[in-house]
Amino acid sequence: MVGERSQKRPEKDFKIVVGERSQKVRKKPPRPSKRRRPETLKLPEKNDRRQASHGGGELSASKALECDIFSGEWVWNPEAPYYTNETCWAIQEHQNCMKFGRPDKGFLKWRWKPDGCELPVFDPFHFLELVRGKSLAFVGDSVARNHMQSLICLLSRVVYPVDVSNSADENFKRWEYRSYNFNISIYWSPFLVRTQQTDPNDVTRPFNLYLDEFNEDWTTKIEKFDYVVISAGHWFFRPSMFYVKRRLVGCLYCLQTNVTHMTSYFSYRRAFRTAFRAINSLKNYRGITYLRTFAPSHFENGPWDKGGECARTRPFGVNEVVLDGYNLEMYMIQLQELRIAKRVGRKRGLKFRLLDTTQPMLLRPDGHPDKYGHWSIENKTVVNDCVHWCLPGPVDTWNDFLLEMLKREDRS
Repeated sequence: MVGERSQKRPEKDFKIVVGERSQKVRKKPPRPSKRRRPETLKLPEKNDRRQASHGGGELSASKALECDIFSGEWVWNPEAPYYTNETCWAIQEHQNCMKFGRPDKGFLKWRWKPDGCELPVFDPFHFLELVRGKSLAFVGDSVARNHMQSLICLLSRVVYPVDVSNSADENFKRWEYRSYNFNISIYWSPFLVRTQQTDPNDVTRPFNLYLDEFNEDWTTKIEKFDYVVISAGHWFFRPSMFYVKRRLVGCLYCLQTNVTHMTSYFSYRRAFRTAFRAINSLKNYRGITYLRTFAPSHFENGPWDKGGECARTRPFGVNEVVLDGYNLEMYMIQLQELRIAKRVGRKRGLKFRLLDTTQPMLLRPDGHPDKYGHWSIENKTVVNDCVHWCLPGPVDTWNDFLLEMLKREDRS
């Protein structure tokens, strides 16, 4: 059986090139866009990414539409944040950094500034008018839920939604903004495909991933949605057994010696290909699908389970860190699979867009809860959270991106 060799655990691959707690220093670090890479991992040109984000040539050539909003830097914004952990009830405990005593507030005071244009901060009134009479679904893991909760908090400046969920399960919720006839839903699917736990009571045990089979928990629910934001990432580094056509073809971090050991890149590519195939197979789906790209974690001074932390208090500059290692691999897989999905969907008039959060979030090691997602417990070591994002925090910029993309879609 032919397979890929398992890669090192991802937290060990993250390398900071400059900074106050640097692990590796370069005298003249190159800008990410100029860095030489293997041909198979060549980053897309700005024009290619711009076309992926809003469909390309059908838009006008105005400066606003030509600007790549995902290429830029973080600049100081004294007016932020635009809500607090006291004004928004949608913040979960592990993202409530202010409640659990985070002492610094500077991480809240940054906004994303694209090269060559401005990205307006989120306007809740404008957003609600654009989505009046429409519906939005988030599909993915807890970071997808993080994104959705940010949106609810940003909209709370105008109105709170009504919970119309069929259950109390936080992984499958639905809210209505009744005065705008708009609704938001979340569908939990961290692997995107059909998944089975080998031990229902222990999430540390391997998961069975059926990489060519749809996860009907979401694929049977999204057909009538106007917008679907799909994402996935860090769960693919968990121990897993890979199945194709119901046959075991490999595994990740498994103990079986008679099974081919593969990397998470194998399952990640297959999962996105199957998820996009599911969307393109829906007979009545006419919505716009947004791929929200991989958001890097920022563990330093050790992996996540051995004291890794993310204690920085300010963003990186664009010359201080490069996209490489597993972050680059996961990102490129998403772009490649999105390109295939767009080509197939175009035959039916379906729209796929790129919500490219990878580079902006690579620059935000200061935005995670770290040890401020819980109360400290005496004589007990609790894992630091360098995967999710504080609310309020840099994750709110994802909705600045989303609103700008909706405005461009409306103008087109």
